[in-house]
Amino acid sequence: QVQLAESGGGSVQAGGSLRLSCAASGYTVSRYCMGWFRQAPGKEREGVAVIDSAGTVTYADSVKGRFTVSEGDAENTVQLLMENLKPEDTAMYYCAARMGNCRSDHSAFHDWGQGTQVTVSS
Repeated sequence: QVQLAESGGGSVQAGGSLRLSCAASGYTVSRYCMGWFRQAPGKEREGVAVIDSAGTVTYADSVKGRFTVSEGDAENTVQLLMENLKPEDTAMYYCAARMGNCRSDHSAFHDWGQGTQVTVSS
C-alpha cells in the first residue's frame, strides 16, 4: 500500500525554522517526482517545491532562498527545511508524489499525505 506521511510541523515565530519530513512506504521516492504543497485557510493549494528523480528542485518564487528540499537522512524520505519563516508561510503543508515528469501543479500528483500544520507568528 502506497502511503505518504508528513511530520515536523509546529508553531514558530517569524524568522524561525522548521524541518518537515515526508516518509513514503510502498515505493521509492527517488524514482518519483516528489512535491511539497501548502494550503492556507480560504486559499487555493499552492506549490512550494518539487524534486525530480535526478534530484533537481524547482521552488516557488515565494520560498526561494528560504526553503530547501532534499532527500532525508532516513531511507525513503524527503525533507523540506524552512528558514526565515514568515507569517504568510502559515498553512497546512502536504507532500505528494507523481510518476513521470515533474510538474508544479498539484492536480498532476496522485498520492498525498495527510498534511502537517505550520503556524508562524509575527
